[in-house]
Amino acid sequence: MTATYTFDVFCSLDGFGAAGGDWTGYWGKQGPELLDHRLALYGEEQRMVFGATTYREFVQMLASSTEESEVRDPWVTKMRNMPATVVSSTLKEALDWPDATVVSGDAVEVVGRLKEESEVPLRSHGSLSLNRALMAAGLVDRVQVTLFPVITGRTGFAPIFQGAADFDLELIEQRTLDGHIQELVYRPTLHG
Repeated sequence: MTATYTFDVFCSLDGFGAAGGDWTGYWGKQGPELLDHRLALYGEEQRMVFGATTYREFVQMLASSTEESEVRDPWVTKMRNMPATVVSSTLKEALDWPDATVVSGDAVEVVGRLKEESEVPLRSHGSLSLNRALMAAGLVDRVQVTLFPVITGRTGFAPIFQGAADFDLELIEQRTLDGHIQELVYRPTLHG
């Protein structure tokens, strides 16, 4: 049986994964429904998959945070304590993450093997270039976009699908959280 792979990403309406300026985490739009839903998503047994850049960013972000900061939301703590595979050609060993394994090699081959061998679903939060490559190779089963009600035209960075292939998306789940955040789950297929 092949494990399901979910590309899980936060996004502004104009397609950015983050923003500078005076925007805070979640673009300041989070509420209890979003946080409870995220905790439930990460309460299920699964293996995380990260590229080296996102993995380093998470490790650095968590190291510089306090227990009271929003960086340490309960779902993030759950995610950090899940087994993780980090696909990297630059890292030689895991950083400060309880159960991370660094694997070098072609991401498509590494994740293809993981999908065949894993007994639990696979999930990646962020890791944009990794997931664009995995989508192009047909390895992403679900794209889960949490769409925040903001436009970050001047301060947005990390365009989520910049340079990606063309895809048709079949909407398989949708929900509204806290009255203004949309979670959309799609099944992607290469277009053409």
